Amino acid sequence: MLVFPGSGARLPAVAGVVVKAFWMLGALGLLGLVGLLGLLGALGLLGALGLLGALTASSTPTPVPDGLLDQRDRTAATPAAEPWVWPTGTRVVERGWEPPSDDYAAGHRGIDVPAPIGTLADAVDDGTVAFAGPVGGRSVVTIDHGGGLVSTLDSVQPLVAAGDDVRQGDPVGRVSVGHCPATAPCLHLGARVDGRYVDPTPYLPPAEWPVLLPESAWPG
Repeated sequence: MLVFPGSGARLPAVAGVVVKAFWMLGALGLLGLVGLLGLLGALGLLGALGLLGALTASSTPTPVPDGLLDQRDRTAATPAAEPWVWPTGTRVVERGWEPPSDDYAAGHRGIDVPAPIGTLADAVDDGTVAFAGPVGGRSVVTIDHGGGLVSTLDSVQPLVAAGDDVRQGDPVGRVSVGHCPATAPCLHLGARVDGRYVDPTPYLPPAEWPVLLPESAWPG
């Protein structure tokens, strides 16, 4: 028999068992609710910590390896190369670059700009005079600009000597007869990179007029 506290009433044994069972189920339910709330709280805490970690990671810069950082700094600190200047001031090209089929084949290893005899020829960029004097019956001035890049002015009477340091725009010679005849004088500008002739026009500001094509390249 089960007696309710304070009432004095008694229940049959079976009813008492049932009541005890309900009490136990209620206790278990309460414990389950408490456990569920605890689990939800733990999950919420983990989520908050994960969000905080993600925000912290996004605001913290990723470390850069020392070698890559040094290379990036050097790249940013290296100024862009300034273009050459036209050696006589004019940007008209009478004859353009005609690449030879090989190192010994015929071609035109540079460009010709019109220039009266005696016109001052300027250094296209800073550098050191590598050669100034006659070559094959013509006078030339060759300037080393560093990094394997060399410019040549042909034909000019030199105003400088080998070993002189020159700045961009400094007069280094006067146009003379040689590469072009006296009836149509010009200045020939050549460029070499590591000893090989290259087209000098990419180093120059754009020409004022279209480059005249060689006769072999005319259409028709």
